[in-house]
Order: sequence, then structure tokens, then C-alpha cells
Amino acid sequence: MSNSRPTYSSSSRDCPVVDGIRQIQRIAVRNAEVGGIPISRALPTRERRTLGAWCFLDHAGPSVFSGSSQGMDVGPHPHIGLQTFTWMIEGEVLHRDSLGSEQVIRPGQVNLMTAGRGIAHTEQSTGEQRRLHAAQLWIALPAEHADMAPRFDHYPDLPCWLHDEVKHTLLVGEFEQYRSPVSTFSPLIAIDLEWQADGYLQLPLRKDFEIGLLPLIGAFEVNDEKFSPDEFAYLGINLNRIELRAKKGSRALLIGGLPLTEEILIWWNFVGHSKQEISRAQRDWEQGNSRFPDVVGYCGPRMTAPRLPWSDD
Repeated sequence: MSNSRPTYSSSSRDCPVVDGIRQIQRIAVRNAEVGGIPISRALPTRERRTLGAWCFLDHAGPSVFSGSSQGMDVGPHPHIGLQTFTWMIEGEVLHRDSLGSEQVIRPGQVNLMTAGRGIAHTEQSTGEQRRLHAAQLWIALPAEHADMAPRFDHYPDLPCWLHDEVKHTLLVGEFEQYRSPVSTFSPLIAIDLEWQADGYLQLPLRKDFEIGLLPLIGAFEVNDEKFSPDEFAYLGINLNRIELRAKKGSRALLIGGLPLTEEILIWWNFVGHSKQEISRAQRDWEQGNSRFPDVVGYCGPRMTAPRLPWSDD
């Protein structure tokens, strides 16, 4: 999954107060297609570039493959300066990368690929299920870690508990007595919330975290404002709790993190701290540099990078 428009991180971290009432920023997701699968992109957008170190959020599906469709098929493409984070809800996807990793991700599991100085990978639907529902996010690496060696990690088991008839799965970070095993380089949180019955949920929050909520299935009331799956709710910082109401079967992804203190640039599949970093990575990809080795086992062409939107002199 990629971003074909250059975007800089946003510095606005709080939401306005009107007549004494704190406003939630309502962001319409952008619809697109990646690897044959319809996706809804909540980050980055014109209104909001980042949320903490989260700099990209795609909601894929829920999709049912029809006819001869084999589902998702994303060919070899490069990354630098980020971690790709995949949370699988339905279906199965085979991950391959230039390190030689080959891993099927199944529902309830997380794949985390740390690009560092450079990695290439592919994603393909697999298995007998002709469905796909997932969320993929990018985490911007701090400058001090941006040039680290690439790696891949698979997390089949995550903390999970039931509270107020809502199933909580802690994907990233710490929450009360729970801690996710997923390794990141910035203070972050991500929780998958699934309603087992109609009801109300109040969650405590860290006041120094930016917070956002993306409905995955069904509509939600977020602090008494209604949101649908085609809207992302940005709540800013300085909140000590969030109040949610939803129907049975509804599902949402809550994400948060300390605001970025570094400016980042996102172009195509690259996250960098300067245009020079991005230009060099794109040139290395186009020239077949050993920085991005082949992805063994995938039969198909490598992705072609779009033309840089600035002069590469």
C-alpha cells in the first residue's frame, strides 16, 4: 500500500473549543484500490497528516472476492524510514520480503515490518477464505532509527479481554495492566474494539497522547457525536477519557501516540526526513541497487515508482 502524494506532517495537535464544547475533527476517508482490494484511507489526508508516529492508515475491505479474482496481489515495492503494521480481521495474506521472510498472517494476528534503511516486500491473498478485512498502518521511525537494519516480526498472540461487553485486543503499547509484545520506537497505542452487545464504553486515555478512532464496522457515537465507517474521528490531545456507544457487531480501531517532534516527508512508499533521502531511495529502487534485494518466490513485475514531484538535481 502506498501514498502517491508528497505530504508533510501536521503540527496542529488539538481540537478547537466552541461555546465551551470541545470539537472532534471529522475527517472523510479517501477511497482507492490497492492490489485489487478497495481501501479507505484515513491518514494521511489534507486535514491530518499524522497522529503521533502513525503516518498512514488504510482500512482494507471488508471484501468478498468474486468470480476468478484471487484477492489482494501487491507486487514487489520498497520502503524506507518506517514500520508497516498489518492487523488481520478476516482472510489470510502471505507476506514475502527481501530478507527472505515468508509468513501467512491470519485473523487476530499482526505483522510488523521495520524498513529502516531499506526493504522490499509483497502481499498476496492466500488460503480458502474468499474474503479480506484488515487495517494497515505505517509508523514513522525517529531520525535516530531511520537508517537501522531492516527486520520482520510476526505476532500471533496479543493481549485480549472483555470489558462492558466489548472485546478489547491490545495491538500496540500499554493499557492498564496489559502490554502488547509489538515492538515500536515511539510511544504509541492501538486497540481493536469489538462490541458483543449494544452498549456504552468509557476508556481512560493518556492526556499527552493524540487520539483518533476509525469505525471498521457499524456506526459509533464518539463523545456524543455520530461517526460512520467512512469518517475518521481525531480527538487531539489533553483528553483523559473517550466515551463510545455502538450496536452489537460494531468494531473500531483506536490509535494514539505522543505528537511527533520531527518533521517527516511521505512520498510513495518512503518516509524520510528530507527530499534528498527520498530521492536517493527512489533512485536506488529504479536502478536495482542492492539496497532493495529481490523478493524471492513472487512471480510478477516490480512496482514502478511514480515520478518525483520535485527536481532531482
